[in-house]
Amino acid sequence: MSILPASVVTPEPRPGSVLFARLSSSLAGCLIAALLGAAVFTPAANAADTPPNIVLIYADDLGYGDVSCNGATELATPNIDRIAKAGVRFTDAHCSAATCTPSRFALLTGQYAFRQKGTGILRGNANLIITPGSVTLPSLLQEAGYTTAVVGKWHLGLGEGKVDWNQVVQPGPNQIGFDYHFLIPATGDRVPCVYLEQGRVVDLDPADPIQVSYGERIDPSPSGAEARETLKQDWSHGHNQTIVNGISRIGWMTGGQAARWVDEDMADVITHKAVEFIDDHKEEPFFLFFSTHDIHVPRVPHSRFAGKSGMGPRGDAIVQLDWCVGQVLDRLQQLDLDDNTLVIFSSDNGPVLDDGYEDFANEKLGDHQPSGDLRAGKYSAFEGGTRVPMVLQWPAKVPAGQVSDALFGQVDLAATLAALAGVKVPDGACGDSRNELDTLLGEDATGRPHLVHEAGALSLRMGKWKFVPPQRTRDHLGPWQRISIDPPGALYDTEADRGEQNNLAAEHPEQLEKMRDLLQQLRRK
Repeated sequence: MSILPASVVTPEPRPGSVLFARLSSSLAGCLIAALLGAAVFTPAANAADTPPNIVLIYADDLGYGDVSCNGATELATPNIDRIAKAGVRFTDAHCSAATCTPSRFALLTGQYAFRQKGTGILRGNANLIITPGSVTLPSLLQEAGYTTAVVGKWHLGLGEGKVDWNQVVQPGPNQIGFDYHFLIPATGDRVPCVYLEQGRVVDLDPADPIQVSYGERIDPSPSGAEARETLKQDWSHGHNQTIVNGISRIGWMTGGQAARWVDEDMADVITHKAVEFIDDHKEEPFFLFFSTHDIHVPRVPHSRFAGKSGMGPRGDAIVQLDWCVGQVLDRLQQLDLDDNTLVIFSSDNGPVLDDGYEDFANEKLGDHQPSGDLRAGKYSAFEGGTRVPMVLQWPAKVPAGQVSDALFGQVDLAATLAALAGVKVPDGACGDSRNELDTLLGEDATGRPHLVHEAGALSLRMGKWKFVPPQRTRDHLGPWQRISIDPPGALYDTEADRGEQNNLAAEHPEQLEKMRDLLQQLRRK
């Protein structure tokens, strides 16, 4: 039994990747321990009568049409499809915003991000934007007896004041409900380019301290703008400051050479940590928030996946992402945990092509449609910005092969999973989160009565109707077009017109006024 396929157990070593070398060298011991643990572990006699483990796999920038269970034909995602076949595939599930930080904030807090200032896309050295000690999805599950972990991309800020990356960085995930964390602090295109485990930079040499700046230049070595010819992946806009692993990033960083990640190994490293957490907590209820970096830029998949999609690095990163999902599913199955584990897979916002690097995402797209038949994607007020892939399995409870057209929002996961775990949300906490457990399990065909969509300005879904107030928003997937929604705004029938091409505001003024008034009420709530 192996955590990783044979081709991954002894990957080609990469200079500078101290962490990955350490993981590889210790893998045999981990496997022996996992085998012994599996030999003595006995699942509950009736899994449906015990609290399920919960695994939430959260992709980055993955579009509704990027997975084959939603109709993609130019590439295959068999492991994501595997979840859909075993449970429920949602056709109208949404993150809360068309960019990552506000979606993640809403998911964990049960509160729309627009209600709190400073929840836009964060710098890599931003402070924690979730108040320590506040009620969150992981803290609610802790109260129910779950051991909780976040592994992967964070991008919700860390610490307070000026962050010293050479000391324990806190507050962080441990102060908002996570027992364990192994983080990419922000995103792969932002410094610091290091992993953080339980508040400490992994493999940091005290003699080579880290400094980070998003203002004054502190890195005297050639930047991406100055040494463009040396880069292994060129930048298209921005992303041209400190160079790490042959790729220039947003922001300046010095020091921490032994701790810097190797992008090609990132998926292996965080997947190993996710699987390791499952191994370590297989005999108790656990909640794992596995937040992948794929398919965010820079898209630098491991050589095992390079060229596999025929669509360049973006397509190859989707193939790599699907592999990560498969590793988690396989481990749950090997430990006989899959029957009573609720696995949810989704994305933090819609798709984007050129998002700052020259990786041929546009040139090699071919006939693939990242948003499927939806309009636009990341950064946009249209449906492609927030309607994302979502599939779920829980074999002990949820019948296989379901398709749900119910309206579901990730902001409801806090109240919904708390209800599943038998925990009451305190009054005043998770204020925008609704208990939609029936919807989540495929038992309610209608779902949420309304849902706010944040893309700078706010839009509103109510049943089949989508109201986009007057604003300028992005169209297409990058390079974008800016278009204006003129007064009184746009109204779309998302059942008859999934691509939002026919503005029905003039034909249905009463519906538009009703939704405009409701959006104003929700904004003031």
